[in-house]
Amino acid sequence: MVPRPQTTPLPIDTVLEDVRAAMRSRPCAVLQAPPGAGKTTRVPLALLDEAWLGTQRIVMLEPRRLAARAAARRMAHSLGERVGQTVGYRIRREVKVGAQTRIEVVTEGILTRMLQSDPTLDGVGLLIFDEYHERSLAADLGLAFALDAHHGLREDLRLLVMSATLDGERIAALMADEAGSPAPIVTSRGRAFPVETRYVEAPARRSSRRGGASGVRDLPERMSDAIREALADEPGSVLAFLPGVGEIRRTEALLRDGSLPADVRLAPLYGALDQRAQDAAIEPAADGVRKVVLATPIAETSLTIEGVRVVVDGGYARTPRFSPRTGMTRLETVRISAASADQRRGRAGRTEPGVCIRLWGPLEQAHLAAFTPPETVLADLAPLALELAAWGITDATSLRWLDPPPDAALSQARDLLRDLGALDRSQQITQRGRQMVRLGLHPRMAALLIEGKALGLGATACAVAALLGERDPLRAAPGTTADADLRLRLDVLRSGSTPLPLGHRADPRAVQTLRAEAAHLRRRLSVPDAPLEAEAAGLLVALAYPDRIAQRMTGRRYRLRTGHQAALSHDQPLADAEYLAVAALDDRPGGAKLFLAAPLALDDIEAHFGDQIREVDVVTWDAESERVVARRQAHLGALVLRDAPLPDPSPDAVTEALLDGLCGAGIEALSWSKEAQHLQDRLRFLHAHRPEAWHDVSDAALLDTLADWLGPHVYGLRRLADVRKLDLDAVLRARLDWPQQQALDRLAPSHLRVPSGSNLRVDYSEPEAPVLAVKLQEVFGWTETPRLLDGTIPVTMHLLSPARRPVQVTQDLAGFWASSYFDVRKDLRGRYPKHPWPENPLEATPTARTKRRRS
Repeated sequence: MVPRPQTTPLPIDTVLEDVRAAMRSRPCAVLQAPPGAGKTTRVPLALLDEAWLGTQRIVMLEPRRLAARAAARRMAHSLGERVGQTVGYRIRREVKVGAQTRIEVVTEGILTRMLQSDPTLDGVGLLIFDEYHERSLAADLGLAFALDAHHGLREDLRLLVMSATLDGERIAALMADEAGSPAPIVTSRGRAFPVETRYVEAPARRSSRRGGASGVRDLPERMSDAIREALADEPGSVLAFLPGVGEIRRTEALLRDGSLPADVRLAPLYGALDQRAQDAAIEPAADGVRKVVLATPIAETSLTIEGVRVVVDGGYARTPRFSPRTGMTRLETVRISAASADQRRGRAGRTEPGVCIRLWGPLEQAHLAAFTPPETVLADLAPLALELAAWGITDATSLRWLDPPPDAALSQARDLLRDLGALDRSQQITQRGRQMVRLGLHPRMAALLIEGKALGLGATACAVAALLGERDPLRAAPGTTADADLRLRLDVLRSGSTPLPLGHRADPRAVQTLRAEAAHLRRRLSVPDAPLEAEAAGLLVALAYPDRIAQRMTGRRYRLRTGHQAALSHDQPLADAEYLAVAALDDRPGGAKLFLAAPLALDDIEAHFGDQIREVDVVTWDAESERVVARRQAHLGALVLRDAPLPDPSPDAVTEALLDGLCGAGIEALSWSKEAQHLQDRLRFLHAHRPEAWHDVSDAALLDTLADWLGPHVYGLRRLADVRKLDLDAVLRARLDWPQQQALDRLAPSHLRVPSGSNLRVDYSEPEAPVLAVKLQEVFGWTETPRLLDGTIPVTMHLLSPARRPVQVTQDLAGFWASSYFDVRKDLRGRYPKHPWPENPLEATPTARTKRRRS
């Protein structure tokens, strides 16, 4: 029997019996309880004496380390015990449990490791998922694994999901039993004390079309003003929500620069703070002292900060957004959801009536998203993909998800894991992958450490991993862009007296934190301390980020293995490196910036990524030299590591490249003789009237079918000059079959003989109306208009004057002689008196001569 809790009443107390009943009747249940209800510290203790639990433990998942420690301490305090007795916790680098511990509060990574190590969770009777509405990647994964274990291995394992704001019915349906019956839902009433909500809109002069960005830029000024007013108008301590450490520091500086009341103490609160500073922020203030806690969203849930009755909410959060397009994650500052705003508001009503001041207006409030998107649809899924593989899952949809991970992001994550050696081609986990899982780090960092140790670079690998996971130890002066060289950071860790670029300084606290983290990693890997080898930084980063190996293009611009481009923000020695391994950059399309990188040797690329390098024969058309160029290249993704002439390219590849070049140059790039052009026109005429029997030989069609009609004649050629030597008349004729060759001159003759004896070319440039241009005197006596295509298409006659100017256009020669000729004759006799203009042209002798013979 555990000690009886000694606590003051909380709203959750009224439904604790309902929770007990639900857990007795069904193995899975959902508890909906608004902020301030007390579910985190009351529910585990209320279930501890249940018969179905027996002597088994309760494991409760808390999303944050700070909340996990605080929850364990409050429960232990309510029992009159120390942490580590009945109630303990396990968080990263800190374990406080004992032989008698029955309730373990754990963070997300710890729960995942527990499940992977023992899917049956032997000795655990109940898993509680607290603050599930935060929808972290690890919580979704943990619940999916727990449900899988419950249905497949441990029917007696009980699961309880507790949420403050999320729709409980969706969770209940997710946790349905084999018959499809949803899990029971228990709902608690609201917070214990009323909270007045006030809105403070931004002044119009500060508004911006970009909205959020402008609001964040001036947020420290607005926040410091609002805090001063709250201190003047309201009693009690203040909890202020800001999106990140930068805004906290600026707000703190503004408050310290002004005149704060003597009884006010400032207390920053964020994840990177040491435990002592975090504890100071959440512990009750001393008598006669008011606190102003400047916090990130770390204080949004599960924490009760004693004495706080005023919340000032900036309305923003910093969220990691993963881009499948670039394979990179960047932190975006975004508007919080209505659910998060409600959570924050609840911090003001935990112990007494309070006030919530929102630094936005009612209209903006009405347009907030209802809930924060789940991390599964926003985050880098490489850790999830590795955990799935370790669980034995290749099809993520075989597990139960509230929101399944997106296919594109999951596929890209698996591609990365294959590059890191964690998965094989069938998506099965490798021995290397299992080593990475046991480390419990992001797969990139795990690969860096494992391979670094194997290369004898263990100490340096641990230092690089610490640098990539913690705060930058370098600080750049305002207006100065930080140097991007990772080697410089390693030198700072190695020696405090390292010369730094102008405008830079080392942050002693960050250096101390990084050294401690590196030491922790060395202990985990069982590698001794050793001098740091800064020149190995590039190789080590490349082992973690093989997709971010970059090759210099021009100036400060680099091409990444993925094909994306990025640039160093300013000239620096690093810009001279032919290859870089990039640890940090943004993903702005076309203008990405490199923030942290190290030089990488080509020999190291070939030695460590040789199995991913492809030898490629590249046969392409060079438009400038108008010829086919053949090269043999070594490719690592989009990077060309080696490039040399290819002496014996495939003739088929050469022909294909040549034809591609001709397609780009256009059909007019070929050498068209008059005969070839005339033949093309004749064939166009035939296709226009009999398309079923004759090919389309228009310029567009010839370009589309270049390989069919020209390909056989250019095989072995490389230069456009050689192609231009081809007789295109013969090439086009070669495409005709024997019946077509026989019918061509009959259906579309190239020339027609006129009564004067002249053999004149027919103009087929207009396929609908072929033209015969002939002097009028050469067709005296010709009564019938000539016809083509077996007599079906009349020729358009352009009858010319002696000066070869048209005097009549007709397709009815007989009609012309009977009517229009006489008007034409009058005109021509006056202009050309020496030429014959008979009254009866049908009986006159046709002639090609332009003048009468002299007698």
